[in-house]
Amino acid sequence: QLQLVESGGGLVQPGRSLRLSCAASGFTLDYYAIGWFRQAPGKEREGVSCIRSSDNTVYADSVKGRFTISRDNAKNTVYLQMDRLKPEDTAVYYCAAVRSLLFRQCLQSLSYDYWGQGTQVTVSS
Repeated sequence: QLQLVESGGGLVQPGRSLRLSCAASGFTLDYYAIGWFRQAPGKEREGVSCIRSSDNTVYADSVKGRFTISRDNAKNTVYLQMDRLKPEDTAVYYCAAVRSLLFRQCLQSLSYDYWGQGTQVTVSS
């Protein structure tokens, strides 16, 4: 059974860092495009970053220069390194997978077939 499990969320002060992990089971991540999304209370889910099987990466403007997506094929895991965190980064973060997609679809949640359960990130002093 194909499964994604996020971890690494927590409470952190503004300006600090967190690294989220998305571990896959039941399939090999390196053949899939993986996206990170987030949803804050009362807001729509938004695309944060994605990495395609070709290792092309895309970032939302709001996180560009602060977040870095990467994959470790040996561990079947994708990471989201989040630096210089801001209070507006507070949300539940989800990873998602799809076998293939176009570059322009990378941050669109409807493009993805498989989702994890989410991990809470809270940025507050």
